[in-house]
Amino acid sequence: MIVHNLPTGLSQAYIIETKNGLTLVDTGDPLSERVFLRKFKELNRCDVNLIFLTHAHIDHYGCANSLREVTGARIAIHHADRVDLAAGKTNLGYTRGRGRLIGHIFPLIEKVLNPVPTHADILLQDGDELTEFGIEGRVLYTPGHTIGSSCLLLQDKHAFVGDLLSSNGKPHIQRYFAQDWSQIPGSVKALKTTNPEWVYTGHGKYPIYRTALQALK
Repeated sequence: MIVHNLPTGLSQAYIIETKNGLTLVDTGDPLSERVFLRKFKELNRCDVNLIFLTHAHIDHYGCANSLREVTGARIAIHHADRVDLAAGKTNLGYTRGRGRLIGHIFPLIEKVLNPVPTHADILLQDGDELTEFGIEGRVLYTPGHTIGSSCLLLQDKHAFVGDLLSSNGKPHIQRYFAQDWSQIPGSVKALKTTNPEWVYTGHGKYPIYRTALQALK
């Protein structure tokens, strides 16, 4: 298995490459399709089986629909985020710190990026196994940032966590947006309990190693 990190401007997306095919974890904003197409060409393959969305925010699902059209892959998201995804909306919830500024200008960002309402093919629940989609992984439900935020766990060694954590600068728990701040600590604890070796975040170029994850407070 090889993990390819794709900077998409507003966030980080990932391509998981295995002999059974490719899995996308998030798809960046609506202008990011070309980033994926270049990577497919570089890899000389486009056999995408699954598009796993960690949550329904524009910088994570933005070009999921267009990539589905190109690859024929199915889009999966936790069922609690399906409504926002289908409406092409981003619910930032309650903002803190610099998140307040972004919250004020976000309507303009949405207008410029013009997200496409996207229907999910697969509605996920906590603990779902994804073997039938060509990836040895399971779903870990980690609500807070959104009500349907979820992580993808692979072989209990790799965790793709969306915006639960960030590795921009020093690794830290996401601190700007949450639909329910009270759920964040429990979600972080649940992730720590799985004790993955590497954690891949939705913001930040580098994965977080196990010891750094366990040290987060």
